[in-house]
Amino acid sequence: MASEIKKRWKPLVRSGEDIEKSHHVPVTPQTQAPAYRLAFDDKDFLTSEELRPIRLQLELLKPELMLKEAGIESTVVLFGGARIPEPGGEAWAAKNEVQKKNLEANAKFYDEARKFARLSSEFSKTTDCKEMVIVTGGGPGVMEAGSRGAADVGVPSIGLNIVLPHEQAPNKYVTPELCFNFHYFAIRKMHFLMRAKAIAVFPGGFGTMDEMFESLTLIQTQRMDPLPFLLFGTDFWTKVLNLEELANQGTISPDDLNLFHLVDSAEEGWKIIADHYGL
Repeated sequence: MASEIKKRWKPLVRSGEDIEKSHHVPVTPQTQAPAYRLAFDDKDFLTSEELRPIRLQLELLKPELMLKEAGIESTVVLFGGARIPEPGGEAWAAKNEVQKKNLEANAKFYDEARKFARLSSEFSKTTDCKEMVIVTGGGPGVMEAGSRGAADVGVPSIGLNIVLPHEQAPNKYVTPELCFNFHYFAIRKMHFLMRAKAIAVFPGGFGTMDEMFESLTLIQTQRMDPLPFLLFGTDFWTKVLNLEELANQGTISPDDLNLFHLVDSAEEGWKIIADHYGL
């Protein structure tokens, strides 16, 4: 896979030569002026406010081409909190004893996410790793568990990282050739959903809920086809969200409560997907 993708990104000879030549010219006021830089080699120009539409296109196009090159046709999306530790691991994000206790208790979801990703990846292997490929946000916690479950069975996984103030780094289990980095949240979300055949949401915070509600809204408004939508952790979700009350208040339809399934185990979640698609 690495050699194929590397071949895809071999630069045009003329463009590469022109960049090199443009850097080896006499030092004069003319050659040192910003205007003299080649447009595609001018970082100040490319990162200017006026070029934002081009940067949005580039962030959409680069992963799209590379995923097509890898032959990936469909994915299983795995959302969940970066702060949830591996069982027995340190609850590094805890700010007090209550958080420490709860994060350690929620570490069980790391195991369930890993098991769920393993089940999906075992099926993916039967499709020559083209269908139902696990995709996560590429970071720690539940995201790491998803990447790790795929790695357990020797199947690639996709990581969609994003530049954050706390410098999120990719977890070590993401397939390197499918480990992307984004500046724009909107484009990253598009790549999460463009190939999605199922969505699994594990306990998490604002970021997880943002991804969850945006996905549900797209399904609710028929911008996406209905698909298996799993909320892992019945006790967690019924405590932190009262979605039934939204229906009682009339701000969503009672039928909208059927857009998702509350599940508690990897096996239960995968069975819903398998039954939906007749696998």
